[in-house]
Amino acid sequence: MAFSYARRAGARDGRKERRGSLLRLVVEVLLIAWVIRSFVFAPFNIPSGSMLPALYIGDYVLVAKWPYGFSRYSFPWDIPSFDGRLFGDLPKRGDVVVFRVPGSEDDYIKRVVGLPGDTIAVQDGMLIVNGRPIPRQQEGTFAMPISANSPCRVVSGATAMTGQTDSGEPACLYPIYRETLPAGRSYRVIDQVDNPRADHVAPIKVPNGHVFLMGDNRDDSLDSRFTTAEGGIGFVPVENLIGRATTVFWSTNGTAEYAKPWTWFSALRRDRIGNGFSGKEQ
Repeated sequence: MAFSYARRAGARDGRKERRGSLLRLVVEVLLIAWVIRSFVFAPFNIPSGSMLPALYIGDYVLVAKWPYGFSRYSFPWDIPSFDGRLFGDLPKRGDVVVFRVPGSEDDYIKRVVGLPGDTIAVQDGMLIVNGRPIPRQQEGTFAMPISANSPCRVVSGATAMTGQTDSGEPACLYPIYRETLPAGRSYRVIDQVDNPRADHVAPIKVPNGHVFLMGDNRDDSLDSRFTTAEGGIGFVPVENLIGRATTVFWSTNGTAEYAKPWTWFSALRRDRIGNGFSGKEQ
């Protein structure tokens, strides 16, 4: 009888030990995920076309968390909450950054074109930094594949043009230009129409502790050219920077369904994977 009781007690202890081990494993996995998400990399998905042609709707981007240091916006749910930035560093002009929109709970992605103390202007669509026009060369048209999440959408006043990609897919054609910043960073931008508000911005000085951000799809981006009262983001505090976009690790054309895992791969845009934003030319 004593032997049977000991066996039952031993079985209970074994079950408790297994439950305790499982709980420790779950806590350790969650802690590791929190550390990676907070200090190393975090995913960000692209919901709009404001960063075309560099980023498509449906792209998933890895965001490096360490380049600019850490603020409360670096952490999930803004916890721990504190003011300022630890190990802070400024971005470089041309960096593609994810940031918390001032006065909002939303995270956006744009390109840094102005640093604290810079004077930024736009004249006839040409970006001017500290009185120096940024060279812009026309490069014909950009063929964006038309898909479920990327219809042929143009801004008011522009005429939709369609064609084909190099692989024969139906595509929406946008006029593109290449900008080259003073340090040599080069990237492509879309300029669809002469927009009296977006293409003409009087010289304005970026305040200390802030950056000036613009979308690459210049006529379809409410960015630092627009005040918050106009629906834009105005100057963005450096504290609000979450991280630097590094590479596309997944991209979907919008036909995938969560309940049908096989569609995740049929909707995958394989040629998008590995596209990065840290090179000299994009």
